[in-house]
Amino acid sequence: MSEALIIIDVQKALFESTPRPFKADETIANINIAIDGARKSGIPVIFVHHEKPGVLDFGTDGWQLEPNLRRADSDICIRKTNSSAFTDTHLQKTLDELSVTKLVICGFATEYCVDSTVRAAASLGYQLKLVVDAHTTHDKSHAAAKDICEHHSNTLTSITSFKYPVKAVLASELWLE
Repeated sequence: MSEALIIIDVQKALFESTPRPFKADETIANINIAIDGARKSGIPVIFVHHEKPGVLDFGTDGWQLEPNLRRADSDICIRKTNSSAFTDTHLQKTLDELSVTKLVICGFATEYCVDSTVRAAASLGYQLKLVVDAHTTHDKSHAAAKDICEHHSNTLTSITSFKYPVKAVLASELWLE
């Protein structure tokens, strides 16, 4: 069984906004820890780019990955226009070609694209790790980003109806197993 690291929507326009996402620098640092560990373990790194007209239009400066992420030429990029990285993309085909059955997921925005992708992956039968210190969002009128992140980490890892439970992990503990 093969594993892959999926990093969702950590793009310039989303991380250079004012205000920035909750713990933006810490989140990026933890994503980089996950990336470094994946590469040392020979695990593919997959970056997902959200796109929509405007600052996230394909190829624009805002659409590009946040510049502090540790990218490599061997990384895979997936373009999406929906919350889930599986909807209308070639992500599942790519994972099938790589014989991936386990996913490690992190990124932006916790309550939208991260949540949607985790639920879709779990519904498809993937074994999942959610990197709980490597996903983030912005404050909303109804809840602080800190609370949104905590709520979704707890909710996603408490769902019992999937074939495999979603496991909560810290970036520093990902590749210790």
